[in-house]
Amino acid sequence: MPDGDHVTLEVSGRSVRISKPEKVFFPARGHTKLDLARYYVECEQEVVRGLRERPTVLKRWVDGVEGEPFFQKRVPSGAPEWLQTATVTFPSGRHARELVPNDAAHLVWGVNLGVIDWNPWAVRRADLDHPDELRVDLDPQPDVPFAEVRAVALGVREVLAEHALTGFPKTSGSRGIHIFIRIAPEHGFTEVRRAALALAREVERRMPGRATSKWWKEERTGVFIDYNQNARDRTVASAYSVRAVPDALVSCPLTWEEVADVDPRELRLDTVPARLRERGDPGADIDEHVCSLDSLLELAARDEREGLGDAPWPPHFRKQPGEGRRAQPSRARKP
Repeated sequence: MPDGDHVTLEVSGRSVRISKPEKVFFPARGHTKLDLARYYVECEQEVVRGLRERPTVLKRWVDGVEGEPFFQKRVPSGAPEWLQTATVTFPSGRHARELVPNDAAHLVWGVNLGVIDWNPWAVRRADLDHPDELRVDLDPQPDVPFAEVRAVALGVREVLAEHALTGFPKTSGSRGIHIFIRIAPEHGFTEVRRAALALAREVERRMPGRATSKWWKEERTGVFIDYNQNARDRTVASAYSVRAVPDALVSCPLTWEEVADVDPRELRLDTVPARLRERGDPGADIDEHVCSLDSLLELAARDEREGLGDAPWPPHFRKQPGEGRRAQPSRARKP
């Protein structure tokens, strides 16, 4: 199809235009912009389950995965009137009207702008200040094999179970694993992050040298448990997002039985739809397992009584009460 052509997809009761549908987004696999849109239409129910009612950042890859992306937090002017949105507040105090992708029409509209993966907030637009999801992001150091990520994920599961929390694992679509926990929207971002930090520290105690809660890269060994992904305005790729990597890997939900030997390279744009048809979605009942953070917050309080203060926040946050000096350790030691 000529480069200047377009197609119109009829989805969710809307006619959504895709320009340059044959533009190759994943050269290594040959997948086009239209292939990506059709994936999201076919997997709409499972994709939207992780996005429903959530404000979502648009990360646009207008030239595909070999181009340079840019973030667009605000829905652009001239966008269709039917788009659903929510106005969020950032740590700086600024506001933005972000997309709330509640059906396949929203997904296809985003793909036309170059969106490949979806990065939602951990809140729903009915209550933008109280997360209903705690997110565990396992990020291995460059020399750490994926087998170690799997082992740490199983270690996280043990700690979650001891605190009456049900985790739902998925591949990150890159080198890591995510575990999402549905929680009652009773606490603000600061308290949810505090619970996530306590969880990370407990796993680190049980798996020394293999799991770490250290924020500074120079201090990390093994698999980093990124507690800061639970701070306000931090986002994580949602379930069934296609990731912007050469092989079009998918951030794919797993059963816990699969975690021990899963190979993320097998979970791609071209394989996940058939997997869903054959096996269903392992995360389909996540909303039926709403958990309390009380036990993890008690663990956080114990750590604090024993002298463990707050850990560093991301650099764009103001210095927080109880936070130590926010400086790279090697630089902090210099006179």
